[in-house]
Amino acid sequence: MTLSANVPWAPAAPKRTTLQEPSVEYRAWRAREHRRRYYIMASRLALLGAFMLLWEFLAKSHIVNPMLTSYPSALWPTFVDLLHNGDLVGHTWTTFKATLVGFVLSMLIGIGVAAGLWWSGFAYKVLDPFLVIANAMPKIAFVPIFYIWLGSEYSVYGMAVAIAVFVTIMVIYDGFQSIDPNKIKLARTLGASRGQVLRMVVLPGSVPTLIAALKMNIGLALVGVIVGEFQSASSGLGFLIVNGSQIFKLNVVMTAIVVLALLSGLMYLAIARLEAALSKRYS
Repeated sequence: MTLSANVPWAPAAPKRTTLQEPSVEYRAWRAREHRRRYYIMASRLALLGAFMLLWEFLAKSHIVNPMLTSYPSALWPTFVDLLHNGDLVGHTWTTFKATLVGFVLSMLIGIGVAAGLWWSGFAYKVLDPFLVIANAMPKIAFVPIFYIWLGSEYSVYGMAVAIAVFVTIMVIYDGFQSIDPNKIKLARTLGASRGQVLRMVVLPGSVPTLIAALKMNIGLALVGVIVGEFQSASSGLGFLIVNGSQIFKLNVVMTAIVVLALLSGLMYLAIARLEAALSKRYS
């Protein structure tokens, strides 16, 4: 038995909803944004190309001494030679691994200590001047100590952590302190424990600060690794730079610096992708 269309109590058919077409203004805005991104990328490439051309011209015309600065066209043959005969992949992997270890340790220690300082105001008041002094100290002074304590390999990790961890603690703690106190008060009113407030209010609310700490930390960890490799390592890009300068092979030095710049750019790009993913989740 079918219901007649004339039955007054028969349910009405649901209306189909159609997606509204984007407005002219919105399409124009999207087109402007697309052009702007294109112009930004083109400007970056143009700036890099201009720098390379100027570097090549100054060295080839002997305005600057090419023996001291090398020049871009000499770097590619050196790169190929290092790739085949100089274990460039091994040196790059050594630096990347040490940077990754120092970065992860610094973030874990930084978040843990910052959470402890947020938990206990008394501990923060006691430790604050020591953190400021430790952050201000020139970390290169610790290289011989780490070398004696940790050996030639692990002293590089120690330098990466020493350079990055103190500023990470201070930045993350400031982020924890900037959480809206009304949100914390509301959570406590609803019966949340201090640990629950930290886990469900403070940490999610500090995602922008944590992302900023990640961006800063990856660079600081890399600086620590290179400083450590300058002093005590037998492999890595820092070792390659020092060894090339000692035998006056500036092509090797400049090639290692270019590889180091590419490595740092790729790591920063990975952090930027993580930032985009977390921004969508916590926006």
